[in-house]
Amino acid sequence: MSPIRFSTLLLSVTASIVATSAAAAESWIVRTDLWGNPAFSTLTVERRGKDVTGDLDGDRIEGRVTGDRLTLTATDGKGRTSTYTVRVRGTELAGTADMPDTNDPAARVTHAVTGWRVPERQGGGPRTVEYTPTDYSNSWNADRRPVLVVWPGDTIHTTTIDSGGVDKDGKTRALFGNPQTGPFFIAGAQPGDTLAVHIRRLKLNRDWADSLDAIVGRALGTSLVPEAGTLNKPVKWLLDREAGRARPEKAEGALAGYSVPVRPMLGGLAVAPGFGMPAISTGDTGRFGGNMDFPEVAEGNTVYLPVQQPGALLYFGDAHALQGDGETTQYALETSMDVTVTVEVIKGRSISMPRVESPTQIMVLGQAGSLDEALKFASTGMIQWLRQDYGMTLPQVAQVLGTAMHYSVPNLAGRNVGVAARIDKALLPARE
Repeated sequence: MSPIRFSTLLLSVTASIVATSAAAAESWIVRTDLWGNPAFSTLTVERRGKDVTGDLDGDRIEGRVTGDRLTLTATDGKGRTSTYTVRVRGTELAGTADMPDTNDPAARVTHAVTGWRVPERQGGGPRTVEYTPTDYSNSWNADRRPVLVVWPGDTIHTTTIDSGGVDKDGKTRALFGNPQTGPFFIAGAQPGDTLAVHIRRLKLNRDWADSLDAIVGRALGTSLVPEAGTLNKPVKWLLDREAGRARPEKAEGALAGYSVPVRPMLGGLAVAPGFGMPAISTGDTGRFGGNMDFPEVAEGNTVYLPVQQPGALLYFGDAHALQGDGETTQYALETSMDVTVTVEVIKGRSISMPRVESPTQIMVLGQAGSLDEALKFASTGMIQWLRQDYGMTLPQVAQVLGTAMHYSVPNLAGRNVGVAARIDKALLPARE
């Protein structure tokens, strides 16, 4: 057992022991402070009288409880021991762990540990839960406590605010910079799994959106740079929710009659990044998803993300009434939205890049600092998908890519750019 597992273990066990219920297995999320770096683990424990046993990421533990205090000794596969002393108060745990130094097995170090108990699932199968946000996150952060615990198969109905932090009533609720709703803890999700987010409904909940008249530098030829210096002015768009169309509020001249059909989407969708990663700005992207600004993160589609923390910790926000490929104006039609999603967990299946599936296409989103690198990531992710789920050899994949692959450029506006690789499902064999 690793030092990270040791400290986590102690907290979980303590709570289990103090609990007044029968010896049913309990699940806890434990946080170990490793020199200022939080490490999260899942612990399941049982108690029989004053004796405690449990499992932490496959490692067995033993301990004993006295009142509200638990003393636990854990031995890893190399024979190293760690001693934990913790107390439990309700559904919270706190204490310390005396552990071997990670660089010097002969030395000892004390780490703080805390934890919280995952509530038991209520009977009756999958449910729909309503969540009204009270605050928002401006980072993809594994160290933010979940706003809600849900289980695979559950449906979440909630709201988002716009990228500037403004809600459906025009009230500022958070700092600008793509504030996100969440995170939602999906019970049972573990690193190495894949989270499937089925987007059931994205509903506009106000009659306007904000944008700019800008053109991002990556899309602008050098001959136009001097003239483009007059751009970057705000543009308000009016949303006709009944007709499903948007038009500039002060359109004139050639745009006097201009309107476009809306297609609501989520610019931000992510799970928490893995151990060792700091909180990441909601303006950024990565393997975990992020500010992808991909128009196909839309109603009726499913987004797949690699789980990197216990419970996945799902965030979403930055709703757009409409966005053209590239998000070339820096802002899309930024607005607030009612969101309904259903979550599923694919156990033991890891993916390299975010995936999106529509009724007609499979898509992989590559995100990097350059279009070249983003394209490589998208292509590599598509190759993995075809080999993993469709049973193709690499030569067979090469033939499919050469005849059926399409690319689009969802995002040019962020610090990272995005390239989407797309294939029509009608051309592919049945999945294995």
